Amino acid sequence: MAKWIASLGMPWSIVAWIGVTLAVILLIWGGVSLNGLAFRAVRKRHGGIQLGFFERVNALLIIAGIVVFSVSLFGGYQSVWQTLLGGTAVFSAVTAFIAQDVIRDILAGLMLSVHKPFDIGDRIVLEDGTGGRVESVTMRHVVICGFDTVRHVVPNSRINSLKLSNYSAGGGIQSVAFDFPVGYESDLDLVKRVIAGAVEACPYTCPGLPKGEERVYAPVYFTGFEKSSLTMHVLVYYPKGIAAETVIDAINSGVREALTAAGVEIPYEYVNVVQTGGGKTPKQ
Repeated sequence: MAKWIASLGMPWSIVAWIGVTLAVILLIWGGVSLNGLAFRAVRKRHGGIQLGFFERVNALLIIAGIVVFSVSLFGGYQSVWQTLLGGTAVFSAVTAFIAQDVIRDILAGLMLSVHKPFDIGDRIVLEDGTGGRVESVTMRHVVICGFDTVRHVVPNSRINSLKLSNYSAGGGIQSVAFDFPVGYESDLDLVKRVIAGAVEACPYTCPGLPKGEERVYAPVYFTGFEKSSLTMHVLVYYPKGIAAETVIDAINSGVREALTAAGVEIPYEYVNVVQTGGGKTPKQ
């Protein structure tokens, strides 16, 4: 085809090359668009973290296939393979020094898609404290939606190597953990009833702990001694579609008001200063 275009002469050969280039671009755009439509149709029925990852991988393969096919029309398949094989040394060097992280992230993304430690929409907290709702998974990154417009973009390889906690219980329900400090002299039975009542009274919460054939609110636990307080722990369930920060704000506000109304001390760290020497000011 290259010879045929050259035989057209100027300026028709230039017009022909422009037309071929536009045709290749249009073909790539059409292939990627059809790929997106197909995966969106499947996602409506099934969903899942693996679909987003494989959609991007498939789009990349479509682009690469169209480019190779287009080049082969002008230089022949043999020239394409000679070019690819001839550049093996250069490709290996680039891979060794530049593309290691890219390949590692892509492979880690594949592992995440296959083993599915979390899914799109799940609320997770990583070992380093990064937390939020999983918004999307690309070939290289996991995008975690934090408070408001904050987005944490974490490489797949890092996600794959860190311990994480998944607070989504399935069945359209998510969860978030709370720790509340109370004074050492507090009546623990009263504290548990007050916190549990505040959680149930919150308009955003719902029963989520499986108990037989039903779901119930999670109990409140006394989990530890701190320097100046006792720690009460509760897991709060809420429907998907409600922002985590909305639930956190409502629960913290409701529990604080309930503990204050019940006369339960909410302690804070303080320092006792002991002055010796009878309080006399030393002479200058």
